[in-house]
Amino acid sequence: MPLGPRPADIPRVRRTVAVYKVSSIITGTFLLLLVLMMVLRYGFGVDIEFLGPYGFLALTPKELIAGINLSTVILIVHGWLYVLYLACDLLLWRYIRWSFGRFVFIALGGIIPLLSFFLERRVPRDVEAAIAAVQPASTTEPSGAAA
Repeated sequence: MPLGPRPADIPRVRRTVAVYKVSSIITGTFLLLLVLMMVLRYGFGVDIEFLGPYGFLALTPKELIAGINLSTVILIVHGWLYVLYLACDLLLWRYIRWSFGRFVFIALGGIIPLLSFFLERRVPRDVEAAIAAVQPASTTEPSGAAA
């Protein structure tokens, strides 16, 4: 069972969740682009070329690319965005004091296509539940004392 966040960490947790939600969506989008790029590269033998001799965007064999290789750009950008996603996951794990298995499951969101979109909705709900569990009892007692 998780211990829950310390009351002093709650503002940091809320900021981390906000960054996590954005990084989750962006990382998931780039992961889908990465899957598309891998299918094109290894399934059809072409990369995505930007501003090359074949037009604005073209599917070109890697050896013939004269413009910007968008396939490589997608690889690099997804890698760095995953680092941000993982950092948010690590901070949430540390602040909320979840189990290591939960950390690993959330980390898989940047590797398994579409999982980050599911987690983008679920993790903030779980964080809010953890915060609600440790909120000072004085905020909930007046309504319970009147009953």
